[in-house]
Amino acid sequence: MVRRPFHKVLIANRGEIALRVMRTARQLGHGVVAVYSDADHDAPHVRLADQAVRIGAAPPAQSYLNIAAIIAAAKSTGADAVHPGYGFLAENDDFARACKDAGLVFIGPSPEAIAAMGNKAGAKTIMQRAGVPCVPGYQGEDQGDAAMLREATRIGFPVMIKAVAGGGGRGMRLVSDAGSFPDALRSARSEAAAAFGDGTVILEKAIANPRHIEIQVFGDSHGNAVHLGERDCSVQRRHQKLIEEAPSPAVGPELRARMGAVAVQAVKAIGYEGAGTLEFLLDGDGQFYFMEMNTRLQVEHPVTEALTGLDLVEWQLRVAAGEPLPLRQEQIGFSGHAIEVRLCSEDAAQDFMPQSGRMALWQMPETIRVEHALQSGAAIPPDYDSMIAKLISHGASREEARTRLICALEQAVGLGVTTNQAFLLCCLRHPAFAAGKATTAFIPAHRHELRTHSGAADVALAALLLSVSHPLAHPVRGGRSIAAAFPTPLRFELDGAIRDCELSRERDGSYRVTLEGAEHLFDIVSLSADGIRVRRTGITDSASFARDGDRLFMQHRGRTLTLRDVTLAAPQSAATAGGDGRVRAALNGRVVAVLVKPGDRVALGQPVVTLEAMKMEHVHTAGLSGTVSAIDVAEGDQVTTGRIVVEIAG
Repeated sequence: MVRRPFHKVLIANRGEIALRVMRTARQLGHGVVAVYSDADHDAPHVRLADQAVRIGAAPPAQSYLNIAAIIAAAKSTGADAVHPGYGFLAENDDFARACKDAGLVFIGPSPEAIAAMGNKAGAKTIMQRAGVPCVPGYQGEDQGDAAMLREATRIGFPVMIKAVAGGGGRGMRLVSDAGSFPDALRSARSEAAAAFGDGTVILEKAIANPRHIEIQVFGDSHGNAVHLGERDCSVQRRHQKLIEEAPSPAVGPELRARMGAVAVQAVKAIGYEGAGTLEFLLDGDGQFYFMEMNTRLQVEHPVTEALTGLDLVEWQLRVAAGEPLPLRQEQIGFSGHAIEVRLCSEDAAQDFMPQSGRMALWQMPETIRVEHALQSGAAIPPDYDSMIAKLISHGASREEARTRLICALEQAVGLGVTTNQAFLLCCLRHPAFAAGKATTAFIPAHRHELRTHSGAADVALAALLLSVSHPLAHPVRGGRSIAAAFPTPLRFELDGAIRDCELSRERDGSYRVTLEGAEHLFDIVSLSADGIRVRRTGITDSASFARDGDRLFMQHRGRTLTLRDVTLAAPQSAATAGGDGRVRAALNGRVVAVLVKPGDRVALGQPVVTLEAMKMEHVHTAGLSGTVSAIDVAEGDQVTTGRIVVEIAG
């Protein structure tokens, strides 16, 4: 046995995965070192590490890609091993090689294995030679625009454009016809280059309504390899996973054995060491096709941990130290069912647009496993992925795991930045998901059914809370009053619309809210700095809230309402975003492409500027037809929400 002992681990990552690796490393007796960008100078992973080193000289989005700075940080702190986490440099063979050359143990596969399997084009070639079924496509060296269009036409539309490096849906586009192919190709390349430093792409035939199934594998330096079962990751938006579960409702024992055998065969064929995942598409006929291999730990690894009772990070650390795998294939057991949801700072109602800002109130449930790195008052910068937490439930059956997760997600509180919490609840409750029938088409097919709508009673409660939580409001006191109940007008903005209501205090101490012709009566049982308990129609209920100036965030059973008090505000222009000829940034981000120039004629809906935020590109379009009169930004500029980027004269 060739030992590679190490004592202190530097985690070349941030957020919840950095904390996750620290937890296991410490349990095994290792010291831990954090690195951080300027945007993360006071983040939990920085404060909780034994030592921390700033690598923030580069822009925040690039800091964790700075190989030289990370190696220098390891050397300066005496760290003798590096764990890459996932994302950033986790599948970068140059980084793995730099660690090796510096005498550091890289907690992951060899540079050669990363280069062979971490590149989608190379991985497909290896799998095809091994006789593994692959999705038809093109992974040639000619990346010219003409060659790519020619190959896409040969494959037949619709086709997928996919970045050869990285994952997480970046650099991936579904293209339905030849006319939209050039713009999609440019955007995919740009996004891939920004996220992974490599704009090379491949093409694949789009398979209709498949399941996305992945097999967790492990190999060691002694020639051993095992699989730890499959995960179903079919519920996705923008080709990024939102819900993962194991086992898959679509995979039985025979198919699991076949897919697992293929995965183990691939691992042994390349002498793979450490954690990895082979991803497949499973069609309606039970045929599976290899897509790619992720040469790292997956975001959804807790699902497998719940089923097997194993600590996959511990396995990573032991294998990296030269130990053999702790178990043989026949010793690995599976128990129950597990489901994970990714809580993201994004607006599901606005095409999942990423959101950044300050998380005013953050409270996670203690009934299930939650992986996160946030606290009340923490900033969510626009430079990184939008995932802010993972909630994982485990039960004896799938239904038990599903209902347990719904209950916990209703209890989770994240106020101040818009999240997909209510959307996730709608997904978990949807009959198709409950029946185990969700494919990759689940969200597009049920988009309208998954929309959340605020009930009148909740809006009325939020309006009451907006009034009584105001810093200048009279203290809430129970009991009867001899004062006359004079209605007080309140005007607020909710979901982009202005609403009017009246509030009055009744003689019996209750509150009456008149909203859109309906009356709602509330008795306030208690009011604290971040919560309210009320009694309405004989039922006592509670809600969490946070205030930010004239804005109120209220959360009730997993659904968040954001109200802005405009009672005393001046009337606003009726012009909508872009409808007055001014195209405004819809989010905080960086300008990656200006698609027009002054004097150009543009049509309604024509792309004019592309912004990048949280590793994704967002195209902004003209709100009217006309002539471009001014360009107010340049490529590379950082812009804030609402800033004018292009002006159009009608």
